[in-house]
Amino acid sequence: MSQLVIDKIEYLILLVAAFASRCKVTEGQAYRYLSEYGALLLCDKHYNVMHTLSVDENIDTLRSYCQRKGGSL
Repeated sequence: MSQLVIDKIEYLILLVAAFASRCKVTEGQAYRYLSEYGALLLCDKHYNVMHTLSVDENIDTLRSYCQRKGGSL
């Protein structure tokens, strides 16, 4: 597995955990929510930019993105 893939996986795990903490849900619930509304694909696609921003900023972005897609967290 390439280092880029490992870095992406680690970053996605970090974002899911931080999102869960912020929204007061379990990490499993956060993962399913982010997956259902396409936010994990967005993170994968834009990893090169997202990992340079703060975790808080990315969580705000993911939350807004999911809400625009019909999410309620």
